[in-house]
Amino acid sequence: MNIFKSMLATTALVAMTGGAWAQDAGYVGIAMPTKSSARWIADGDNMVKQFEEAGFKVDLQYAEDDIPNQLAQIENMITKGVDVLVIAAIDGTTLSNALANAAAADIDVVAYDRLIRDSGDVSYYATFDNFKVGVQQATTLVDGLKERFPDQKPWNVELFGGSPDDNNAYFFYDGAMSVLQPLIDSGDIVIPSGQMGMDQVGTLRWDGSVAQARMDNLLSANYTDKPVHAVLSPYDGLSIGILSSLKGVGYGSGDMKMPIVSGQDAEVPSVKSIMADEQYSTIFKDTRELARVTVGMVEALLNDSEPEINDTETYDNGVKVVPAYLLEPVAVTKDNIQSVLIDSGYYTEDQIK
Repeated sequence: MNIFKSMLATTALVAMTGGAWAQDAGYVGIAMPTKSSARWIADGDNMVKQFEEAGFKVDLQYAEDDIPNQLAQIENMITKGVDVLVIAAIDGTTLSNALANAAAADIDVVAYDRLIRDSGDVSYYATFDNFKVGVQQATTLVDGLKERFPDQKPWNVELFGGSPDDNNAYFFYDGAMSVLQPLIDSGDIVIPSGQMGMDQVGTLRWDGSVAQARMDNLLSANYTDKPVHAVLSPYDGLSIGILSSLKGVGYGSGDMKMPIVSGQDAEVPSVKSIMADEQYSTIFKDTRELARVTVGMVEALLNDSEPEINDTETYDNGVKVVPAYLLEPVAVTKDNIQSVLIDSGYYTEDQIK
């Protein structure tokens, strides 16, 4: 009977303390840029889920693209005593002082998806192969041009870049231009506006309304007597703005074929747009996998072991080459939405109807 009572007491103790025991792996602070993009919401949700399943206590904060707000959130996490910081920076060049404070408190830092620049206090970097993202965007663009406008060379193309304060934007642009520049040099592609290079085509804060306004200006200044055949867009949020501009002057209706427009992140509005034959492509970056890699890095850091990395050369942040794990992006068109996004369980069919 005493043994039975002891077993019951032990069972009750485990039940009462299960929550505490389940969160003894460490305390992680996660700083995300904004909730205005569905992609970042998915990142945050996936990380919280996987960190908590691994036994971590989690503090997730969104800064709504306000740099001082993100700095304050990070400093607050340091004050709370987190063991590790996971940061997707709004501006990768503004965090040096905050990271120095983290280092002084013996808090490791993992850069998440966006490289943090100008700091030696970044331990690791979890991201996708960002140059390859750009290659895939341009490759689908050219494939679409061949499919929709096979006999209309030279193709008239306009270029959009991401936010100049996001290191990834340069990799996306350079990857795309590795595909497009030879076609520009051969005369198969022309850029009627003449606007090239991130200093001219960058879109601050990845703002879709800014992209839409720029597309409006490009159309009125350069396309009164010729059609646009394609627009290189590095992100779905920009693509939707660009498409609104194009549709506003009649593209996609009558005999005005919709230009080929690329994208990135497989956000629901863009997936629906692809299914409606408006946006042509997007690049899928499985945030579940990025969360998995990030959790692995944090577990290794807190256990004094080496995390899994596969790149020790690419990401020089101005102070050090940050060891990284690069995941594989996947190009998505109407042909493989089912196999890539639905069959993998990332979306349900109802979500993208």
